[in-house]
Amino acid sequence: MATEQSAITRATFDDVILPIYAPAEFIPVKGQGSRVWDQDGKEYVDFAGGIAVTALGHCHPALVASLIQQGQTLWHTSNVFTNEPALRLGKKLIDATFAERVVFLNSGTEANETAFKLARYYASTRHSPYKTKIIAFHHAFHGRSLFTVSVGGQPKYSDGFGPKPADIVHVPFNDLAAVKAVIDDHTCAIVVEPIQGEGGVTAATGEFLQGLRDLCDEHQALLVFDEVQCGMGRCGELFAYMHYGVTPDILTSAKAIGGGFPISAMLTTEDIASAFHVGSHGSTYGGNPLACAVANAAFDVINTPELLGGVHHKRDLFVKQLREIDAQYDVFSEIRGMGLLIGAELKPSYRGKARDVLHAAASAGVMVLNAGPDVVRFAPALNITDQDIHDGMARFAGAVAQVVKG
Repeated sequence: MATEQSAITRATFDDVILPIYAPAEFIPVKGQGSRVWDQDGKEYVDFAGGIAVTALGHCHPALVASLIQQGQTLWHTSNVFTNEPALRLGKKLIDATFAERVVFLNSGTEANETAFKLARYYASTRHSPYKTKIIAFHHAFHGRSLFTVSVGGQPKYSDGFGPKPADIVHVPFNDLAAVKAVIDDHTCAIVVEPIQGEGGVTAATGEFLQGLRDLCDEHQALLVFDEVQCGMGRCGELFAYMHYGVTPDILTSAKAIGGGFPISAMLTTEDIASAFHVGSHGSTYGGNPLACAVANAAFDVINTPELLGGVHHKRDLFVKQLREIDAQYDVFSEIRGMGLLIGAELKPSYRGKARDVLHAAASAGVMVLNAGPDVVRFAPALNITDQDIHDGMARFAGAVAQVVKG
C-alpha cells in the first residue's frame, strides 16, 4: 500500500487509477503562461491547453487572485442557497449573449445532459409527448454520460453499455439535405457543434447552420449549439454563433469558461427555461462559489477586444508555420478549424499516426493533441505569446521530422 512518503511516478497511475486513460509518460508539475515543467524539470510549450481549457494559460494572475480571495471567503453552499459569484457570472453571460437564463454545472457532459433533457421536456410539455426525436451528427462528441455519448455520433464511445436512449438519429455533418430527409414534426431538437472538435476539427459552413436554424423554426424544434470546445473566445468571438450570425435556442459552454477550474453553463431563453420547474434538474456542485469566482475573472479577461482581437493574428502564425513544415516534409493534407482551434490532417501516407506525432512532440518539448487517428489538434491559450508560438513550432517541426524519418 502506498504511503504519503512513497514516490509518485507515472507507474503510480497504473497502480491506482481506473484504466480509462493512457496519459503521457511524464507528469507535469508546474505551469506558467504557456510553459509547463515536468517532475524532472523539463520544459514544454503547451499547445494543448488542457484540451481547450486553459484559455488564459497556466496560473494567470487574475484567476489566481480570484481563487485566493474566494477561497478565504466562501467555498460551498449547495443550491439550497444561491451565492454572489454565481449571480455575477450569470448576469455577465446574459448581458453578453442571446440568453435570458443560465444554469451552472461542472462539466461539458453535464451542460449537454441538461440541454438535451430541457429540449425534450420543453417539446413534450409545450407540444406533444411524442416530440422526442433528436437529430445529431456523425463524428460528434457531446460528453460521456449515457445520454450524451448516445447523442454523439461515435460508436466507439457509446457501444457496449447496454440499451441506449431511444429516438436519436445521426446524419452526416455539413449535409443539410440529410437533415431535411429525417426531420419531422416529432423532432424536438437538432444538436450540433459549430466546430466538431473531437471529430477532426471540422467547421460548419454558414449555410449549413443557417439551414438548421430555418428547419428548426419550420418544425418547432430547438437548435442546440454545443460550444463546449469552440466557445469562450476560441474562434475570435466570445461564442462561435456570433461569428456565424446564427442564434441557437440553447447553448452549452464549459472547458475555457473556468480557465481550468471545473465549471460549465447552459444558456437559453426565458420561454424555454420556463418549461423546467423546481426539482426538474439539479447539481450538488453546480454554481459553486469557488468555480464561479474564477470563471468571473476568466470572463473579464477573455471578453475584451484586446484578447479576442488577437486570436486571428495568432492563428495566422500557427497556420503559416504549419504550412512551412508541410512544405518541408509533405505531411498535411489540410489545415482547418477556426481561430485557435486548429486541425492539421495527415496525408494518406501518414494516416493513423496522429498519436505518434503527439508522442514525438512531447519528446521534443511541446504538448499537442490529436482529434482522431489522422488529425493533429492545437488548442493553445488565447493569450499565448508570439515567442511561445515560434519556439513551440520549432520543436514541433523536429517532432514531425522524427515521425517522417521513422
